[in-house]
Amino acid sequence: FAVVSNPEFLREGAAIKDFKIPDRVVVGTDDERAREVMTELYRPLFLNETPILFTARRTSELIKYAANAFLAVKITFINEMADLCEKVGANVQEVSRGIGLDGRIGKKFLNAGPGYGGSCFPKDTLALTKTANDYNSPVRIVDTVVEVNAARKKAMADKVIAAMGGDVKGKTIGVLGLAFKQNTDDMRD
Repeated sequence: FAVVSNPEFLREGAAIKDFKIPDRVVVGTDDERAREVMTELYRPLFLNETPILFTARRTSELIKYAANAFLAVKITFINEMADLCEKVGANVQEVSRGIGLDGRIGKKFLNAGPGYGGSCFPKDTLALTKTANDYNSPVRIVDTVVEVNAARKKAMADKVIAAMGGDVKGKTIGVLGLAFKQNTDDMRD
């Protein structure tokens, strides 16, 4: 038998579309027979010219973690820009649009908010930092992103408390859009 790492890149709220029309498929295996089986399994996607990357198992696993960590970096970056915009009187939506129009940066994951959450980004950023630390190869940018994201959530709670006059005890607070993104009911993190 052989072992294959085939990380999924499905987004909550768009999983069916992502399954049918993926940006790429990553398959990690060192076994030629397993590669043949996976090639046949993904044959319909080959015909649609979906990029399929065959690589080593560990590499495929790091691709998954690195992709999600990079997106968490983008989210954390725009959140820090939002804080700066608030201090200097700039418009974070316009800053986001202005940098997002740069093809090297792109428009996605540049919406300021309470920080990243959901099913993958928190666990994958932590898994990446743990792996890096276990191998004595720290990923300081990702370490900082994890810390900044945690602080962002606390800062958002502090803003709510301040808006309520410094005390929320006994008060009812309505929250619109509690899920971490549209088209999902996931409220983790």
